[in-house]
Amino acid sequence: MGVEPENTLRSFVAAQQAGLDVIELDLHLSKDGALVVMHDAEVDRTTDGSGAIADKTLAELRTLDAGHGERIPLFEEVLDAVDAPLQAEIKDAAAARTLAEVMHRRDLLSRVEVLSFHDEALTEVARLVPGVRTALVADHYGPEVVGRATAAGAATLVLNIRRLTLETVEHARAANLRIIGWVVNTLDQLRLVRALELDGATTDYPEIKRTGRFTA
Repeated sequence: MGVEPENTLRSFVAAQQAGLDVIELDLHLSKDGALVVMHDAEVDRTTDGSGAIADKTLAELRTLDAGHGERIPLFEEVLDAVDAPLQAEIKDAAAARTLAEVMHRRDLLSRVEVLSFHDEALTEVARLVPGVRTALVADHYGPEVVGRATAAGAATLVLNIRRLTLETVEHARAANLRIIGWVVNTLDQLRLVRALELDGATTDYPEIKRTGRFTA
């Protein structure tokens, strides 16, 4: 999120207060199997530490400053901090099983949509949580991404807005897929979302709500 330290409780609360429809977050597993919220696989960019999340225990991760004194949160802490619908992006396919356990235990089927760049992660979470809503995220792609999504059982595509073409949109519509554009942080990108009649967009800036309600 562009106005608070990303993937912190502070950022999620701010997004909810801004009235955005859905909050997106990113999930990794710590060395000891905790489901933690962070975008990168390493802590270097967004904390005062260094190294891979997968090489650190939860206790070690808790000592890091993620900005303004914020800690790296657990997924369940986010669930408790906000009540908005969530898009949980699995950055590591190994996290699918842990996320599925939390979804069952906390009855999150209606609240959480699962996103991933990894087709196999979506297939696994769909196997473990029947009826879960899933979305395939893609950066470098062409119209063939539609076939990937349908094969993985995803109902939605979350696509890099800078690469999105009318051809891909038409293929997705023919397959009855929803389309969300990311990251939409400028008015030109917002105009493209509207011109292509997308179902939504992901943004780093809640103030874009002045011109349309999207996810953050």
